[in-house]
Amino acid sequence: MTAKALMVLGTTSDAGKSLTNAALCRIFRQDGLNVAPFKAQNMALNSFPTREGHEIGRAQAAQAQAAGLEPHVDMNPILLKPSSDVGSQVILNGKVLGNYKALAYEELKAKLIEAVESAYERLAARHELVVLEGAGSPVEMNLKANDLVNLRMAEYADARCVLVTDIDRGGIFAQLIGTYELLTPEERARFAGFIVNKFRGDVTLLHPGIEYLEQRLGQPCLGVVPYFHNHGIDDEDSVSVGRRAVRPDSGGNEALKIGVVSYPYMSNFTDFTALEAVEGVTLFYTRTLAEGLKADVLILPGSKNTLKDLAWLRETGWDELIRTNARAGRPVVGICGGFQILGREISDPLGVEGPPATARGLELLDVSTEMAGEKITRQAIAQLFNSDVFSSNAETEELQGYEIHMGRTDLGVGVSPFLKLNRMDDAEWIDDGAMNSTGSVFGTYLHGLFDAPEARAVLVKHLGRLAGKPFPDDLDYRRLPTPDERFDALATHFRSALNMPEIYRSLGFQPRK
Repeated sequence: MTAKALMVLGTTSDAGKSLTNAALCRIFRQDGLNVAPFKAQNMALNSFPTREGHEIGRAQAAQAQAAGLEPHVDMNPILLKPSSDVGSQVILNGKVLGNYKALAYEELKAKLIEAVESAYERLAARHELVVLEGAGSPVEMNLKANDLVNLRMAEYADARCVLVTDIDRGGIFAQLIGTYELLTPEERARFAGFIVNKFRGDVTLLHPGIEYLEQRLGQPCLGVVPYFHNHGIDDEDSVSVGRRAVRPDSGGNEALKIGVVSYPYMSNFTDFTALEAVEGVTLFYTRTLAEGLKADVLILPGSKNTLKDLAWLRETGWDELIRTNARAGRPVVGICGGFQILGREISDPLGVEGPPATARGLELLDVSTEMAGEKITRQAIAQLFNSDVFSSNAETEELQGYEIHMGRTDLGVGVSPFLKLNRMDDAEWIDDGAMNSTGSVFGTYLHGLFDAPEARAVLVKHLGRLAGKPFPDDLDYRRLPTPDERFDALATHFRSALNMPEIYRSLGFQPRK
């Protein structure tokens, strides 16, 4: 190993570790350092395929982009995707290892530790600074003995540590003091200070509290970071959906109300972030039927356990609401697992998601799906298959996205493909997804469907027409900032709040620009 290391830890889950890591990666890159992100083990349902087809956590992919790098599997060697209340799909070095319950997973730790250390060594050999991210809290005492992502990794990388706490949810004094009290003296010596994140209001009112904490902990406050609204950077997992205040009544009666059905194993909800910035669209996530009744468009997102989420739709009555909307011609859209749910049947003969089973779908598309043993994880480009359904120039609009799925879906006679799709490095174009004759019900395996601005405009206008809320052809769709613009704004926001000279001093680095 050659790189120096800085580890971002948090007092709780969702304290802001991932975003802080991304901000620091961008700042260090702006300052001339060759920096890369790393997280030994990530538990998240939002994932991303690298160019090589390896599946990693979406947060690490975003952090790589912040560092100006192509996402690589060495940045996140272990990804856990919960598939039940007691088990997860384990992805090791970008490929599925299997489904494991918690106790069985613990028995894998020796193998996993070796993989984590090897990945880190390869990454550290290619870069001069690695910004590591922890998981949850570093002092969960029931888990600490078998830890491979927090303090054990900090020791292995000989990392300096910063501790992030979320003041927006309250309780930071107990969280910070409690965390430091549970650290051993050797662990505490690794810490360079703490960061207060998501602050709202007049910071001068917090100064007495900061002084108390610095005296009590013997550690400097490295910054009080104001709450950063609408940053547009993908969240790590669906815990952040609960923070979104958008409800179906927002935006007035004229807004096109798009409801994302947030069933229990919803995955890759980042597919819809781009819609939040479209003028005239109100995007909301809901499990409540009363809110679903107010939606002009219903979207069924990806799912880590499609059969269980399908059963949940039936148990809660959502299946009838979705079918009622479809019969009335109101748009219903399915992405990945949501696409599978819209079909006639889903079968899992190999027990990919649990015990072997077969279930009837919502029967809104004439397709049937069989779960396969091999997961497809590919980046791709696509074009709409039948442009006449959408607009006269829709076939020229290119969509960019990725596939992450284990299902193979066959089309019947009552539907046509939704997309023409070309996987990265493949010569041939293939058919993807399905739609009915009017395009009011359609589904696809392509994640990132709405990300490309021109294609997003075509699809939103199409959905608006079907919902009786047409958008004018000359509507000025707000251009989303590019990823570079987003990360530069993030870096500016954090740099203005952080004591970067102290962070550099703790690392023994100097900025080069």
